[in-house]
Amino acid sequence: MAAISIFEMLKIGIGPSSSHTMGPWLAASRFLNELGSEKLPRVTRIQVDLFGSLSKTGKGHGTDIAVQLGLCGHDPKTIPVPLVRDQIKQIKQDGTICLNGQHTIPFTRDKDILFRNEQLPYHPNGISLTAYASDEVLLTETYYSVGGGFIVKEDETAANHTVTLPYPIDSAADMLRYCREQSTTISGIVRQNERTWRNDEQIDHDLGAIRDAMVHCIHRGCQHEGILPGGLNVKRRAALTAQKLLGQPVPEDIETFFQLVRAQSHDFQRVLDWVSCFALAVNEENAAFGRVVTAPTNGAAGVIPAVLMYSLCFCTHDEDMMRNFLLTAGEVGCIFKKGATISAAMGGCQAEIGVSSAMAAAALTEALGGTPSQAATAAEIAMEHHLGMTCDPIGGLVQVPCIERNAMGAIKAITAARMALHREPLDARVSLDDVIRTMWLTALDMNSKYKETSEGGLALQIAVNVSEC
Repeated sequence: MAAISIFEMLKIGIGPSSSHTMGPWLAASRFLNELGSEKLPRVTRIQVDLFGSLSKTGKGHGTDIAVQLGLCGHDPKTIPVPLVRDQIKQIKQDGTICLNGQHTIPFTRDKDILFRNEQLPYHPNGISLTAYASDEVLLTETYYSVGGGFIVKEDETAANHTVTLPYPIDSAADMLRYCREQSTTISGIVRQNERTWRNDEQIDHDLGAIRDAMVHCIHRGCQHEGILPGGLNVKRRAALTAQKLLGQPVPEDIETFFQLVRAQSHDFQRVLDWVSCFALAVNEENAAFGRVVTAPTNGAAGVIPAVLMYSLCFCTHDEDMMRNFLLTAGEVGCIFKKGATISAAMGGCQAEIGVSSAMAAAALTEALGGTPSQAATAAEIAMEHHLGMTCDPIGGLVQVPCIERNAMGAIKAITAARMALHREPLDARVSLDDVIRTMWLTALDMNSKYKETSEGGLALQIAVNVSEC
């Protein structure tokens, strides 16, 4: 299988969805790059066709917004968050779009972005883009958003790397074998693989950037009150929860905030409330088109930050632990992607919250001194108790039940880690590879209406008018 860096699994971007926002955004950017600078000035019209789940839940997920931002040439990693709404308002007001910030053409969302009532055979998340010069087709391409912000064409693999890793990992068995042979941790093996792409200084820098993005997202989410966009009228709760737990307003200074959190009582109920608050904060920011870390998806972006903050605030505050936590989490996510899927449109919510919970459980187990086998057991326990979870977002919005599911996924991850630390790995009857295979078979058996279509489950029970960003 193709090699995947953990920095492809953990990416900084904009909410609310990695597959329905980040993926289409990157597809639009890639399309303009493939069109090339010579053809770009000839373009008179761009048509975007959305298929399958991108069509059925695209408005709630902001797919149309993401495509426009990608066509403008914005990078989801660096775009100022306020510009997301401002740019879309400007396009609507002017009736034009400036491709790659260089060439302006007429553009109307309702005319030029088409939500098709059909699904392409390769993957449920299909997007086609066509560039015209009057009636001449300059380029047409179809991409698939396969989860976690990964985009591919039908004849590509999800990560077309030609590199050879010192320890190629396609399964949990591979990972554990290398750990035994090298007498090292999961993060130790992963770091050696990551040196294929980056030196240690760059690895540590990029891990720090991911950590900082997660921490700042939690802090912003604990400050912002109000109603989330989209028409469902979901009230933000993290800020009020944080104020109640602190007994005072959340400080503007981020370090002061976390110092106050670490000084809190470590009794079970208080810690539980903080973990839930951390997860809610991230996913409320995600739902409001804020900056999050895809971990492994945007819809599940709150689980790993919440468990990481649990470790940093209530267990041990250590930079090396933080780096190893993220390396371990990222590798477990890569194994799930290779052996099953991280796309809810393919596998339901077990592929998002379930995978993120497994990633966090393994990472926390290593952070707390567990062995590689215990970390793999923790990941197995976490996924085992998410098997069969459907993806049925009301109104196609990443809000209900998605936001609360992140809090539940974080709590399950912590519980799984604690159970694994008190368990002999040889006692396990189900391996991590077993549960990954089972998850994939469950995904194949799952009715399509429970795979991010808003045609079943909770989404079918409650109708909502989706408004623009």
